[in-house]
Amino acid sequence: MKKRHEQKLVVLSIALMVILNVPLILMFNGTGNLFGIPTLYVAIFSIWALSILISYIVLKRHYE
Repeated sequence: MKKRHEQKLVVLSIALMVILNVPLILMFNGTGNLFGIPTLYVAIFSIWALSILISYIVLKRHYE
């Protein structure tokens, strides 16, 4: 794997550690719902899905 792809994945990991930290994630802990799903769950799973998509794009470019 190229060094720049490794660096992108490390930056993504560090960003996820910061974003999924308890004080930041508790900003979404409220009484609101989005399509009947609590906002906290929507935020966590959206961040998780976005991180999978970003890492897939980075790794796909490596193997081309």
